[in-house]
Amino acid sequence: MSDGDAGLEDDEEAGAVMRTVQRQLKLWRESAGLTQAEFGTAIGYGEEQVSSVERGRRIPRPEYLDRADEILSAGGRLAALKEDLAEVRYPKKVRDLKRLEADAIELCAYNNSVIHGLLQTVEYARAIFDARRPPFTEDEVEQQVAARCARQKILDPSAGPRVFSFVQCESTLRRPIGGKMVMRQQLERLLEVSQWRNVDLQVLPLDREENAGTDGSFRLLKLRDGGTVAFSEAPLSSRVMTDPKETTVLDIRYGVLRAQALSPQESLAFIEKALGDTKT
Repeated sequence: MSDGDAGLEDDEEAGAVMRTVQRQLKLWRESAGLTQAEFGTAIGYGEEQVSSVERGRRIPRPEYLDRADEILSAGGRLAALKEDLAEVRYPKKVRDLKRLEADAIELCAYNNSVIHGLLQTVEYARAIFDARRPPFTEDEVEQQVAARCARQKILDPSAGPRVFSFVQCESTLRRPIGGKMVMRQQLERLLEVSQWRNVDLQVLPLDREENAGTDGSFRLLKLRDGGTVAFSEAPLSSRVMTDPKETTVLDIRYGVLRAQALSPQESLAFIEKALGDTKT
């Protein structure tokens, strides 16, 4: 078993939660009269992993807390900490984005390099993070994939009255990230999601003479209070914009992109053809 690196140095919220968790785990272990090595053996972890958790260097996985609760006879008190850790397990920028998405009534996104994160399969997402240079560690890859998949729950129509609009450049359908099988599954996922009532998915073909998105991928979140937050994505950072002068520019640009792209029904047929191409 392995735990995710905490990475809490610049994350006050996660740091506060972890300090509470590590203090509770250490107090319960010491009250039981167990050394870190003895406790690790009892729950199936190494002494170094137990030490890392108690020093706040690693975030314990849910099964770690379940086993700790059982071995230390904590009566559910330690297992209950799983809920507190559920959010801080993910990087702060992911948590912040997830909260904004939860507060949005409409999400619009244009992507010209990869399939949008909310639409990615687990295998496709893992292939993207595996390809990162300098490379992530295995634990970091798993953390990033888990965080991305956790955000996708917002697409479920039962999660709230919100709508989604995606415009994908054709290049994202043709680039075989992860290999043919992974790409085939990804295209099948797009076909599935594109038929949901709260999702509009459009493809912008490469043969279009005009493309309003040549500056790169971006997304718009239209919030319940009437405000709009925009994200402009770049290789090493993402810029967040709340100034109406800037968000209005991207809102207009997105409207043009939708007009330039195929209709949702035409896009469905286009994706089906791209899927067929992966089988030849």
